[in-house]
Amino acid sequence: MSDLDSKINEHFAGFVVRKDLVKAVKGNAIVPTYVLEYLLGQYCATDDEASIQTGIETVKDILRKHYVHRSEAGLIQSTIRERGRYKVIDQISVSLNEKTDSYEAVFENLGIKKVAVDSNTVKTHPKLLVTGVWCIADVQYEFSDEARVSPWILETIKPIQIAKVDYEQYRDLRRSFSTNEWIDLLMQSIGFRPEAFGRRSKLLQLLRLIPFVERNYNLIELGPKGTGKSHVYSEFSPHGQLISGGEITIPKLFVNNSNGRIGLVGYWDVVAFDEFAGREKTANKALVDIMKNYMANKTFSRGVNPMGAEASFSFVGNTDHNVPYMLKNSDLFEALPSQFHDSAFIDRLHAYLPGWEIDVIRGEMFTTGYGFIVDYLAEILRHLRSEDFSNRVQQHFKISEKISERDRTAISKTMSGLLKLIFPDGSQTEAEVEELLRLAMESRKRVKDQLARIDSTYPEVDFHYVGIDGVKRGVTTVEEEEYPQFYHAKGADSRDEQKDTVLDIHLAEPSKERREDTARVSAPVQGHFVYAENRKGVSYDKLFGPHLDGASLVIVTDPYIRLFYQIRNMMEFVEMVIRRKRPEDQVQVHLVTAPDEGNLMRQRELLDSITAACTGSGVEFSWAFDTSGTAHARDIVTDTGWKIVLDRGLDIFQPPIKTEGFSLGDRLQDHRVIKGFYLTYVKVPGDNADTIGQQATGAARSG
Repeated sequence: MSDLDSKINEHFAGFVVRKDLVKAVKGNAIVPTYVLEYLLGQYCATDDEASIQTGIETVKDILRKHYVHRSEAGLIQSTIRERGRYKVIDQISVSLNEKTDSYEAVFENLGIKKVAVDSNTVKTHPKLLVTGVWCIADVQYEFSDEARVSPWILETIKPIQIAKVDYEQYRDLRRSFSTNEWIDLLMQSIGFRPEAFGRRSKLLQLLRLIPFVERNYNLIELGPKGTGKSHVYSEFSPHGQLISGGEITIPKLFVNNSNGRIGLVGYWDVVAFDEFAGREKTANKALVDIMKNYMANKTFSRGVNPMGAEASFSFVGNTDHNVPYMLKNSDLFEALPSQFHDSAFIDRLHAYLPGWEIDVIRGEMFTTGYGFIVDYLAEILRHLRSEDFSNRVQQHFKISEKISERDRTAISKTMSGLLKLIFPDGSQTEAEVEELLRLAMESRKRVKDQLARIDSTYPEVDFHYVGIDGVKRGVTTVEEEEYPQFYHAKGADSRDEQKDTVLDIHLAEPSKERREDTARVSAPVQGHFVYAENRKGVSYDKLFGPHLDGASLVIVTDPYIRLFYQIRNMMEFVEMVIRRKRPEDQVQVHLVTAPDEGNLMRQRELLDSITAACTGSGVEFSWAFDTSGTAHARDIVTDTGWKIVLDRGLDIFQPPIKTEGFSLGDRLQDHRVIKGFYLTYVKVPGDNADTIGQQATGAARSG
């Protein structure tokens, strides 16, 4: 086990399970993950391998004997008849038969209807009246000569969920983990391998959980297919209900006027609308109007008296086009049905999760580590729904007063949800609060900026916050930084005027404040620029090329050119220099790095291979170890007087997910997802150029 897995088992023994065990026991049983993990939690919540293997066999045996496959329904029915009573695992729903004044259950897989249910059972488990619930049930068979009397009787029923959890213990144990460890534990709990995700990508995954932990929270996620948008709502919690966006009706969602029975919003913590996007889809106008009122006021009415509920809404759907296409030709909500492509509906969304930033789910992204039994975590999150953590932000930051109350509410709810997930014990630092606040504000800004494109009555809003130091800090979205030439266009006329415009991110006179990167480098200028994690469209050519043009000597100082991928980065830097220089020019690129004591021979071989590869190219590559151990800074210096201070050195790209096929991100830097980093460009006075050249020549000779 990893150190994290050992720590998880030490502190949460009995409440965690090895996540790859679900596949080991599932077989062809079409059941949600939380059902399987409920069973695994009974028999495999341990780190003892022998006990795990025994538990797996026990769970397999339970599923083999009691889980009802539709193809074997007749056999199970016969078994119940012959034995008189039998335990089954099935999805069960209940309805009231008004003619007989009795409750009757339907077993989805077993295929039996009109199963007699006791009134007390319905009172104890009212969700049975709304939709199917996975249960372990004892079914009895008693034949009667009375034709109208069903022989099937539901004797006992137990919904598959943990009965009780100790929240105080959970909160106290959180203090035993660092923030990074806790985030990784949550990632493993939803089934993902943390190493396959960057920091921002992890937070976006956790953003999907906010509807489970925050009451009346409205989230939308639109993006490409295959990114797991609906997975968390169908597999993660017994308190969430995933439905097709085109199949919902007013009685099913809100209230049935004929009998006054409340719908899904009254029984479930989260109602998720799958396949919500699609311009060709239609929706009932009355349904849309009631949804808008509920999303804004937490109430709905189809009669005289309004009714309230606490269910959160999550809307997930696929986009038809990439981000620059949507920004250039329409907006980021273009995939919504026309009835929902409405400013009043969109304005009620608290956050827009950028689905295009989430990678397509692949097998190597799933974890084999330990995580919370999802049902245990679901109960914890449900407990946290009654709390409000949004006031923790005010201790460190003040949100702009220019932001509307609806925007402020959206940001506060997102912040509260993230804090509940990551810091239930209140251990957050100022820097950690700021990180989450920027994400919360960005998620709402994405909604508001698109509203300004869709409806001219919505003004542009300056999304910023102020720290206790009084400094104003602006917030931008990743796509705003990546495609400014399209993002700030308004209306067709404006977009036509700007469609061929290329904006320059490097202004001649940068402000004293930290400025966010917004487009591409086209001219060498000074300044400090920040690049947001998870964006694309960044390359060495755009970052460094203009500042290297005309140089005959380039010195790269980076102590971490050691591992294969780091040396490959160096090779790609050299390739960029070769592409940009004129054929007749000769350029020397010299690297100063630190030795990899654990694998020094391999490091030397790879660096020498770059030198050999450059033969005859017009670029001479040399390298040297900094034996003094003082080269901790990372920068690029040229004999033309430019110095580029590197936050991460050349290591600015997230590692691509390896596949057996081809990946554009592996071949083209513009298609790679970046880590968060900054660059500072400084023009060294001309008098120092000769000194720089002499220093570089000496370093090259010593190498």
